[in-house]
Amino acid sequence: ANDCHDPPEYWTIHGLWPDKAEDCNRTWHFNVSEIKDLISDMRQYWPDVLHSSLNRTQFWKHEWDKHGTCAATLEVLNSQKKYFGKALELYQHVDLNGCLLKAGIKPSSSYYKMTAIKEALTRFYGVTPKIQCLPPEEGEKAQTIGQIEFCFTKELQLRNCTALKGESSPEQAHLKLGTEELSVCNDTLPTYYPSEVQ
Repeated sequence: ANDCHDPPEYWTIHGLWPDKAEDCNRTWHFNVSEIKDLISDMRQYWPDVLHSSLNRTQFWKHEWDKHGTCAATLEVLNSQKKYFGKALELYQHVDLNGCLLKAGIKPSSSYYKMTAIKEALTRFYGVTPKIQCLPPEEGEKAQTIGQIEFCFTKELQLRNCTALKGESSPEQAHLKLGTEELSVCNDTLPTYYPSEVQ
């Protein structure tokens, strides 16, 4: 049911998530007409790769309901247009696709060292992102990169993603890509950065 048709061959957005989301307005419903001038960028950079819903807005609605309504305590994110627009802007600014290419890291059928990927990203951005992987399948030895998370201050400046001791990310527990669990990549396992996930 969750076939990804025409998967994009570039990194896309999963979401913009506030860390400590205590002030969420659950009654503030998603309204796609508020982001109508962002739609073409949204379709390109923030596609729903799991659900082929007719209007393709199910993923955006979920992200707004769960994260956007909490992020809206910041003035710079306090409307649907600002929340989605700022996420698109941060995506362009981070330019993960360009950065990985410049570092010579591209989809390949051979493996990378996770430490080399991490070092390249840290060198480029000056901060350490959180890289998440699908663990090796049975009989396999390599993990597969699934998601790269960048962390920002409330002023939306890049910062390190290292969690403070004793702090666990609520996203971590139930983050799913299809049916498989993503978890923080293992530094010692060979790492696969595929052009397409089978």
